[in-house]
Amino acid sequence: MEQRLSVITLGVADLDRARRFYEEGLGWKASGEGSGEIVFFQTGASALALYPRAALAEEVNLPGGGDSPGGEAGPDGVAGFAGVTLAHNVRHREDVDSTLREAEAAGAAILKPAQDAFWGGYSGYFADPDGHPWEVVWNPHWEMDEEGGVILPS
Repeated sequence: MEQRLSVITLGVADLDRARRFYEEGLGWKASGEGSGEIVFFQTGASALALYPRAALAEEVNLPGGGDSPGGEAGPDGVAGFAGVTLAHNVRHREDVDSTLREAEAAGAAILKPAQDAFWGGYSGYFADPDGHPWEVVWNPHWEMDEEGGVILPS
């Protein structure tokens, strides 16, 4: 697995409120990428995403998707969802499967095996030994630079 963090996704209670905070409060500019159900901000070679907390917990396959952190332990004793996921984007679809196998061999718990995503990509999730959820994802709609930085559509 290349040493890279592509996207940090924050699970938010109110997507419109969160978007206003980042756009109007902090002056950030949202990317044109997204369906109205998720908001992306380019942050240098990585991105910040805002996504409804309950939907994110369901996507990760972890309990604890309510408005407050925590929840009961999930698979393999991994703590409930804390509202944040980390993503590692890969260049090729098949890299998702090989990266998940590599993480599992290193001691990660597979939270969600790789599968086609409703938005056209391919991804799966693992948890590191402390329960932090990582998405390994191939997104055919995004470019990556030579160093592995993501480039969101403007």
